[in-house]
Amino acid sequence: MSGRAYHHGDLRAALIEASFGLLAECGLQRFSVAAVARRLGVSSAAPYRHFPDRDHLLGAVSATAAHDLRAAITAAADAAGPDPAARLAAVAGAYVRYVTRTGAGFHVIFAAELARLPGDARREQTRALMTTLLDLATAAGTASYPEAVRLVEATIAVAHGYTSLYADGFFTRTAGAVDDIAARAVQAARALLASARR
Repeated sequence: MSGRAYHHGDLRAALIEASFGLLAECGLQRFSVAAVARRLGVSSAAPYRHFPDRDHLLGAVSATAAHDLRAAITAAADAAGPDPAARLAAVAGAYVRYVTRTGAGFHVIFAAELARLPGDARREQTRALMTTLLDLATAAGTASYPEAVRLVEATIAVAHGYTSLYADGFFTRTAGAVDDIAARAVQAARALLASARR
């Protein structure tokens, strides 16, 4: 929908979809409701019929991103096969692919300014995402809940690091570059998991 004027239909859904395009291009710091409205070709007041402010729009984006990232992670883990370490390492690749496409990583999903929002849908989706990640870490052989949390943190840190470096232009942007960076993130996550098991 990016770049096309909005004509009719579900404006709320269109605002969320356009928000992903804006995040992918400009990042969280330059994200604004007015920029999303311009992207859709609607008045600057139109989004406020659905979202009272920037944080509420970002909250809806966060819920959608948590849901979609969880689906991407689950699919990647399933594609990795039965080995628990391979399934957890696949999280890193799924994260890189999703975030480079949408701009909505953990920095958006768990943005500090959203913590005060009452949105049950967002909390439900972020909780489901974390449960999936912790289940994958537990299956990989962690001995305790705190250890599983640290393993999830480390896996996401590797993935987010590769994603940030890509966004900052550190890697060459050629055809297939995102898949290559995702593969490197998986490889780094595997090495991390191997060292954690020693």
